[in-house]
Amino acid sequence: MSKHRPKISIVTATYNNAATLKDTLASVAAQDYPNIEHLIIDGLSKDNTGEVVKAFPHVAEYISEKDTGMYNAINKGIKLSTGDFVGILNSDDVFSDTTILSQVVSTFEATKAEAIYGDVKYVSQDLAKTVRYYSSAHFKPHKFKIGHMPAHPTYYTSKDSFEKYGYYKEDYQIAADFELLVRQLYKNKLPVHYLNLCMVDMRTGGMSNSSFKNRLTVNKEMVRACRENGIETNLFNMSKKLMHKLSEYVLPSHR
Repeated sequence: MSKHRPKISIVTATYNNAATLKDTLASVAAQDYPNIEHLIIDGLSKDNTGEVVKAFPHVAEYISEKDTGMYNAINKGIKLSTGDFVGILNSDDVFSDTTILSQVVSTFEATKAEAIYGDVKYVSQDLAKTVRYYSSAHFKPHKFKIGHMPAHPTYYTSKDSFEKYGYYKEDYQIAADFELLVRQLYKNKLPVHYLNLCMVDMRTGGMSNSSFKNRLTVNKEMVRACRENGIETNLFNMSKKLMHKLSEYVLPSHR
């Protein structure tokens, strides 16, 4: 009899994003890990999202109903999930290869970590070119005060950690992911392990960088997240992350 492997739940929140959701679904379906639960939480899309989802029989749960935003949808998915571990895969992102979830679960099994994170690369809309590489290798919890964080799309933790320390705060517009990581890794000191691996390919054009207003909002929310969790900082400190971000861009000859 084969050994039982832990279940890993993947939550994908989406809204009118059928064009890229197909790639996300195919990426999960291609994983070589045998015990995956994929939950699609749709904000009542007006495109053909439902038809796209029906083409992928691996999907364990598909809900299409009005929500109050992305973090509300993600929280719905986490609360519905039944896995030992939970991760978030956005509807325009894909796993970097077919072994990612196997490596995540193997790392949980081999360590005493309650959370795991790795690296991401930002890619063009057609997924063909690498624009920027984000490494989480040098992250330390004290760096939250200058806006540094592990790559959130690579973050996996136990279902229990959400039940114990809370879910994403839905009164944040953009930076609830940052706040959750501050709360779990800094305030509650979850044992964490860095997986030296590019785990997710992210299409460029995220909400936090889409306008000056959004960049200002995210910096204000990051300051708030730090202060709510016992870290004193300010907007000037948060602006320091810009120079680090510039160093992550990939020259054309290295794409």
